[in-house]
Amino acid sequence: MTYSEPARTAVRHTRSNVYGARRGRVLLGVVLALLLAHTAFAPARHLLNARAPAQRRGPHAQQGRADLWPVRWPLRGQAALVLGDGRPAASPHEQPVAIASLAKVMTAYLTLQRYPLSGEQDGFTILITEEQARAEARGQSVVAVRAGEQLTERQLLEALLIPSGNNIARILATGVAGSETSFLAAMNAEARALGMEHTIYTDPSGFDPSTVSTAADQLRVFRRAMRFPVFRQIVSIASVTLPVVGTLTNFNPLIAEGYVGKTGSDSAAGGCLAFFTHVTVGGHGLTAAGVVMGQGQGSDTSAILTAAGEAATQLVESVSPASGHRSRSAQN
Repeated sequence: MTYSEPARTAVRHTRSNVYGARRGRVLLGVVLALLLAHTAFAPARHLLNARAPAQRRGPHAQQGRADLWPVRWPLRGQAALVLGDGRPAASPHEQPVAIASLAKVMTAYLTLQRYPLSGEQDGFTILITEEQARAEARGQSVVAVRAGEQLTERQLLEALLIPSGNNIARILATGVAGSETSFLAAMNAEARALGMEHTIYTDPSGFDPSTVSTAADQLRVFRRAMRFPVFRQIVSIASVTLPVVGTLTNFNPLIAEGYVGKTGSDSAAGGCLAFFTHVTVGGHGLTAAGVVMGQGQGSDTSAILTAAGEAATQLVESVSPASGHRSRSAQN
């Protein structure tokens, strides 16, 4: 017994030491885990703290860059916006929907990509056929043309982008690619190349409601099209005079307010506007490019385009209050 009792005590001490060692290792592991977590999340907290003042001010602008902070997205439809060469932002839960004449941005972009214009060049010439002159377009936006009439590339782009002629989109598609089918294939191939993963073009004008996209995707192609000086020039024009039809007015409800771009409107798509304007953020002059879609209700073109204009200005004003320069009369 004098031997066995110490033996039992030794065993008890050994178990206690083992338990203590294990507990020490567990505690050490917890401490290390906390240290690692602190190391991992400290930069994120620092970043959030650094961004907090910018969030209170609105977008943070520096050397031509601007990252968007809280944006007042439209209550209906969808939208996308980018300031300067910052990161684009898009409204939540975007889904592909009909885009109406916003599709013509891609039509113009492909035309200028294949046949660039510079300065006062007029580009190629297309002879209007009897079939193109007689083509019916009931319920569509058309620009009257005459068989035997010759229209230049510049004139066709003006007729496409200002009065938004659906027939002009088809004429350009055939003239540029040889057939409408080939042009549609090019439109969809270019959409994939630009990363427009939620876009499908089934016609060159957007009249077909199965031509669908998102605001974020349309912002991609609109920004690319704006790189062409001729595109920027044309979408900035309030009206244009063409040989047969005479003077036609731009549908853009914000053209006089310094928002240039391309409209789209029908009962399926609602009011749509791809726009480009100048803003001042934190004392820095920047450009704002955006797209609003699905604004307003019904088929009244003027009403739904007015709704699109209101959504565009509210979007810009939410990130740059000093840029809210629309007059009250224009809003009513």
